[in-house]
Amino acid sequence: MDTTGDTDDTADRTLHVRFREGDDEKLEETLAALDRGETPEPHLEVVYHDPADVHRVTRPKSLELLRAIVQHKPASIRETARLVDRDVSQVHRNLTELEELHLINLVDDGHAKRPDVWYTAIDIDLPLVTPVVDSDEATA
Repeated sequence: MDTTGDTDDTADRTLHVRFREGDDEKLEETLAALDRGETPEPHLEVVYHDPADVHRVTRPKSLELLRAIVQHKPASIRETARLVDRDVSQVHRNLTELEELHLINLVDDGHAKRPDVWYTAIDIDLPLVTPVVDSDEATA
Protein backbone atom coordinates (compact mmCIF):
# COMPACT_ATOMS: atom_id res chain seq x y z
CA MET A 1 0.00 0.00 0.00
CA ASP A 2 1.52 3.30 -1.06
CA THR A 3 0.88 5.89 1.62
CA THR A 4 3.31 8.58 0.58
CA GLY A 5 3.15 11.78 -1.39
CA ASP A 6 0.42 14.29 -1.97
CA THR A 7 -3.05 12.83 -1.65
CA ASP A 8 -5.51 15.35 -3.04
CA ASP A 9 -7.23 12.34 -4.64
CA THR A 10 -8.84 11.05 -1.42
CA ALA A 11 -12.47 11.24 -2.55
CA ASP A 12 -14.47 8.21 -1.45
CA ARG A 13 -11.53 6.12 -0.25
CA THR A 14 -12.15 3.94 2.78
CA LEU A 15 -9.40 2.57 5.00
CA HIS A 16 -10.37 -0.87 6.31
CA VAL A 17 -9.16 -1.49 9.86
CA ARG A 18 -9.27 -5.13 10.84
CA PHE A 19 -8.53 -6.93 14.08
CA ARG A 20 -6.48 -10.15 13.81
CA GLU A 21 -7.03 -11.17 10.21
CA GLY A 22 -6.63 -9.39 6.91
CA ASP A 23 -8.99 -9.74 3.99
CA ASP A 24 -7.27 -12.62 2.20
CA GLU A 25 -10.11 -12.90 -0.34
CA LYS A 26 -9.59 -9.28 -1.42
CA LEU A 27 -5.83 -9.86 -1.65
CA GLU A 28 -6.36 -12.95 -3.82
CA GLU A 29 -8.75 -11.01 -6.10
CA THR A 30 -6.22 -8.20 -6.44
CA LEU A 31 -3.37 -10.58 -7.29
CA ALA A 32 -5.52 -12.38 -9.86
CA ALA A 33 -6.44 -9.05 -11.48
CA LEU A 34 -2.76 -8.09 -11.67
CA ASP A 35 -1.99 -11.47 -13.27
CA ARG A 36 -4.62 -10.69 -15.94
CA GLY A 37 -2.95 -7.33 -16.61
CA GLU A 38 -5.79 -5.36 -15.02
CA THR A 39 -5.48 -2.44 -12.64
CA PRO A 40 -7.55 -3.34 -9.57
CA GLU A 41 -9.31 -0.81 -7.39
CA PRO A 42 -7.12 0.16 -4.45
CA HIS A 43 -7.93 -1.66 -1.22
CA LEU A 44 -6.55 0.19 1.78
CA GLU A 45 -6.25 -2.00 4.84
CA VAL A 46 -4.51 -1.97 8.21
CA VAL A 47 -4.57 -5.11 10.38
CA TYR A 48 -4.01 -4.91 14.13
CA HIS A 49 -3.32 -7.89 16.38
CA ASP A 50 -3.68 -5.98 19.66
CA PRO A 51 -7.12 -4.70 20.71
CA ALA A 52 -5.42 -1.69 22.33
CA ASP A 53 -4.42 -0.52 18.84
CA VAL A 54 -8.05 -0.60 17.69
CA HIS A 55 -8.93 1.41 20.79
CA ARG A 56 -6.24 4.00 19.98
CA VAL A 57 -7.78 4.43 16.52
CA THR A 58 -11.27 5.03 17.88
CA ARG A 59 -10.43 7.39 20.75
CA PRO A 60 -12.31 10.70 20.42
CA LYS A 61 -9.06 12.72 20.22
CA SER A 62 -7.73 10.48 17.42
CA LEU A 63 -10.96 10.76 15.45
CA GLU A 64 -11.02 14.54 15.99
CA LEU A 65 -7.50 14.83 14.54
CA LEU A 66 -8.25 12.55 11.60
CA ARG A 67 -11.41 14.52 10.76
CA ALA A 68 -9.53 17.84 10.97
CA ILE A 69 -6.81 16.54 8.63
CA VAL A 70 -9.27 15.15 6.06
CA GLN A 71 -11.54 18.19 6.11
CA HIS A 72 -8.98 21.02 6.32
CA LYS A 73 -5.71 19.55 4.98
CA PRO A 74 -3.52 21.49 7.44
CA ALA A 75 -0.02 22.45 6.29
CA SER A 76 1.65 21.64 9.62
CA ILE A 77 1.29 20.11 13.04
CA ARG A 78 0.95 23.60 14.49
CA GLU A 79 -1.96 24.37 12.15
CA THR A 80 -3.56 21.04 13.08
CA ALA A 81 -3.29 21.98 16.77
CA ARG A 82 -5.03 25.29 16.05
CA LEU A 83 -7.84 23.51 14.20
CA VAL A 84 -8.60 21.28 17.20
CA ASP A 85 -7.79 23.97 19.80
CA ARG A 86 -5.17 21.86 21.57
CA ASP A 87 -1.56 22.21 22.67
CA VAL A 88 0.99 21.64 19.87
CA SER A 89 3.05 19.15 21.89
CA GLN A 90 -0.04 17.02 22.67
CA VAL A 91 -1.12 17.08 19.04
CA HIS A 92 2.42 16.19 17.94
CA ARG A 93 2.41 13.19 20.30
CA ASN A 94 -1.03 12.07 19.06
CA LEU A 95 -0.07 12.48 15.39
CA THR A 96 3.13 10.50 15.94
CA GLU A 97 1.02 7.73 17.46
CA LEU A 98 -1.36 7.82 14.47
CA GLU A 99 1.65 7.55 12.17
CA GLU A 100 2.90 4.52 14.14
CA LEU A 101 -0.56 2.98 13.67
CA HIS A 102 -0.19 3.54 9.88
CA LEU A 103 -3.17 5.92 9.79
CA ILE A 104 -1.33 9.06 8.66
CA ASN A 105 1.96 10.14 7.19
CA LEU A 106 3.91 13.05 8.63
CA VAL A 107 5.42 14.53 5.48
CA ASP A 108 8.49 16.79 5.66
CA ASP A 109 7.35 20.05 4.09
CA GLY A 110 10.11 22.62 4.46
CA HIS A 111 10.60 23.32 8.16
CA ALA A 112 7.26 21.78 9.11
CA LYS A 113 5.74 18.32 9.12
CA ARG A 114 2.41 18.09 7.35
CA PRO A 115 -0.09 15.40 8.43
CA ASP A 116 -1.39 13.54 5.41
CA VAL A 117 -4.11 10.91 4.94
CA TRP A 118 -5.09 8.95 1.83
CA TYR A 119 -8.68 8.06 2.76
CA THR A 120 -11.93 9.81 3.75
CA ALA A 121 -13.55 7.10 5.89
CA ILE A 122 -12.57 4.26 8.19
CA ASP A 123 -14.40 0.94 8.26
CA ILE A 124 -13.59 -1.10 11.38
CA ASP A 125 -14.08 -4.87 11.39
CA LEU A 126 -13.93 -6.19 14.94
CA PRO A 127 -15.08 -9.82 15.22
CA LEU A 128 -16.46 -10.84 18.58
CA VAL A 129 -15.83 -14.55 18.11
CA THR A 130 -12.58 -16.36 17.51
CA PRO A 131 -12.50 -18.04 14.10
CA VAL A 132 -12.56 -21.82 14.24
CA VAL A 133 -9.38 -23.34 12.80
CA ASP A 134 -9.74 -26.60 10.88
CA SER A 135 -7.63 -29.25 12.65
CA ASP A 136 -6.05 -30.25 9.30
CA GLU A 137 -4.93 -26.62 8.73
CA ALA A 138 -3.57 -26.32 12.27
CA THR A 139 -1.22 -29.27 11.76
CA ALA A 140 -0.06 -28.19 8.29
